[in-house]
Amino acid sequence: MFRRTAMLLLLLALALAVSSAWAARIKDLAMVAGVRSNQLVGYGLVVGLDGTGDQTTQTPFTVKSLKSMLSNMGVNIPPELNLQLKNVAAVSIHADLPPFAKPGQRIDITVSSIGNAKSLRGGSLLLTPLKGADGAVYAMAQGSVVVGGLGVAAGASSVTVNVPSAGRIPNGATVEREVYDHFGQSGPIVLHLHQADFTTAERMVETINQALGGDVARALDATSVEVRGPADRNQRVSLIAVLENLEVVPAQGAARVVINSRTGTVVIGQNVLVGPAAVSHGSMTVTIDPAPIISQPEPFGRGRTVVVPGADIRVDEDNKPMFLFNPGVALDEIVRAVNQVGAAPSDLVAILEALKAAGALRAELIVI
Repeated sequence: MFRRTAMLLLLLALALAVSSAWAARIKDLAMVAGVRSNQLVGYGLVVGLDGTGDQTTQTPFTVKSLKSMLSNMGVNIPPELNLQLKNVAAVSIHADLPPFAKPGQRIDITVSSIGNAKSLRGGSLLLTPLKGADGAVYAMAQGSVVVGGLGVAAGASSVTVNVPSAGRIPNGATVEREVYDHFGQSGPIVLHLHQADFTTAERMVETINQALGGDVARALDATSVEVRGPADRNQRVSLIAVLENLEVVPAQGAARVVINSRTGTVVIGQNVLVGPAAVSHGSMTVTIDPAPIISQPEPFGRGRTVVVPGADIRVDEDNKPMFLFNPGVALDEIVRAVNQVGAAPSDLVAILEALKAAGALRAELIVI
């Protein structure tokens, strides 16, 4: 029985050791320099809306865009004619052009209302060119807009679910121009880490040199690792296919505590430690209830009823117990101590900020 228990404890310790030193592929830790996507943007019109389009009196650019489009199609509208439309919306379109995208391939696009359209549900995007940062057209977009949100209004009441004024068109754009890349040129292959770390870069160099033999890789800095590569394009593809599947144990990141001040979300990293500190956090609630005083005259008297404003003010203060952090307290102790006093997320944010100000929080405090 004792031997079986000892074996189970040994297996548990090994499992914890493996989980704390997990390995990841280079593909998941870094990107190949020069292999990147490019942003595209365009301006167009969505038509066919069920009365949820732009109010043309408040968005004159929608009418001008529609007149310009119809003029290009040979339909001339008198300039003095004031169009009153509800089924058209001016939109912006943006998309990411993947690396090595070839003409004829399809990419997803996102459509967002520019004016005051209530919803793009049921609309269709007319043919729109998508341009890059250099002003050249790289794709043409068109198709039916898929909207995940919902908006319903009746009288003075309205209900909105998610955002109905934006949507997506899967495979809504066709690539028309290829982006020139330097992948086939001779020279070293450079890998850029997603998160800069000297230890991870050094471990990546050791792993690559062990797999390929020799000193073919070297670290340029905490972000970049350079690998000698062949000039032939096909051989470079084969080399990168080998490199990106090598496994590296990334270094543990710096101790950080991330706080979202808007939502009260707190994320505490594994390596966060707290120095000796005593914490006491209480909350005070002030309640003000209106209690007007009514002065009523006697029957058949000549006086008037007078209402004197008044209020009942009550102050409730929760006396939370003080808790002590010993030197080198880790994450689980912090969470346990805060939960024992019943602290809310907003209270936890205040406690962490106070610990940082006191110099007891040995971590970087990031507020987003």
